Amino acid sequence: MTDVREDVQRRCNTIEEAYEFMLAYAAQGLTGDVGSQSGGQLRELLTRAAAALQDIGEVFDSLIERESLEPAARYRAFLAVLDRDARDSLAAVELVLAQRSISSQLVDNLNASIHLRALLTDLFLIDELLTPPPIATGAP
Repeated sequence: MTDVREDVQRRCNTIEEAYEFMLAYAAQGLTGDVGSQSGGQLRELLTRAAAALQDIGEVFDSLIERESLEPAARYRAFLAVLDRDARDSLAAVELVLAQRSISSQLVDNLNASIHLRALLTDLFLIDELLTPPPIATGAP
């Protein structure tokens, strides 16, 4: 079974990877994704990001519980923010995926979505919290 911490980090990485690709896709000026190699890759990455967003709040809650993160009330308060931002972002991603053709302009608008930007900021914060601090060498 995958460690909960690794699951959270994997989900964060998957979502960040999709966002980075979307930035490049938006810059291409494509009128649609049909027949385009990057369009196929876009749909794959968006689908993976949508899967990573599913229940990410519950996974983070498991991490809080399993690792006894303290102060738990503060982590759970942030969990509510993460869960809301993830659900809002998932709705936007799924709406884009439901389109027959995905243009660069549509992806640019998704990138600019306040919901997605808030989610990414949440993920950067989580990623930083889960990264162990460097070991001090004792030298000034």
